[in-house]
Amino acid sequence: MKRHPIRTYNILLPIWMLVWFPSWLWLILIPANYLIDRLVLSWGLGDMEDKGTFCRANTWKICIAGFLSDLAGSVLLFMSLLVSDAIPGTHDFGAALSINPFENIFALLVTLAAIALAGFCIFKLDRWLLGKAGLDAELARRAALRLALVTAPYLFLVPGTLIYG
Repeated sequence: MKRHPIRTYNILLPIWMLVWFPSWLWLILIPANYLIDRLVLSWGLGDMEDKGTFCRANTWKICIAGFLSDLAGSVLLFMSLLVSDAIPGTHDFGAALSINPFENIFALLVTLAAIALAGFCIFKLDRWLLGKAGLDAELARRAALRLALVTAPYLFLVPGTLIYG
């Protein structure tokens, strides 16, 4: 009779997945993201007239675009995790991707790619939204670039070991 090994699975979620499950974290994340987006948008608009009114009317759209962009990056991480589970010998990569991307160079590269993907999506969506809101192309590009660089999901790099112990 052939014995099957007993496998145990870690029930701790990667930090980058925690933001997608409804929890008390949303009570902190949503206002914090809104505030950061508002500050960066205001900075990106320079000395534009009626900047306050423009920011009040458009920051919530920028915030939603940021969450959607972060979702795109986390989907890349999740798909990479699924692929690593399906390929024998990639346990180190999957564990690093889930808990600490600095433990494996490939996990770090995939995490950086996910941040870059989210930043690119932030730039494209925000430039489109700001252009649609009436900004000229150059001002929309400049503000969207600042939003993308400052608000990209660098949280993806935070090792779960800092939280989980």
